[in-house]
Amino acid sequence: MRKVLLAGLLVLTACSSPPPQAPPPPPAPAEVVLGQTVVPGTKAPSGHVVPDVVGKNHQQAQDALQAAGFYKLDEEDATGQKRMLVMDRNWVVVEQIPKAGTVLDPKETVKLRSKKYTD
Repeated sequence: MRKVLLAGLLVLTACSSPPPQAPPPPPAPAEVVLGQTVVPGTKAPSGHVVPDVVGKNHQQAQDALQAAGFYKLDEEDATGQKRMLVMDRNWVVVEQIPKAGTVLDPKETVKLRSKKYTD
């Protein structure tokens, strides 16, 4: 009988502990404006975040941008020689406009400036 009372007392003690406190609410996100760089922890507005494609071959960069929702792409020879980028895999992206992390309307243009690997 003592064991039953002792077991019942332990069960009641375990059940009477105070409930865990709820975590504090997260801080309100800073307002992000189209064309600005996204600050970690903030929510992007109705645009898309431009991925970082600098250092990728030109074809991979185009694929990554299209996967992120950007289909209006512009390209130019970063050396100033005004060559056409015919074989995309032979070129490497050295600059992108706008920069990675920028929130941009997917209808806006992303420009890739690339040079040949042999340059």
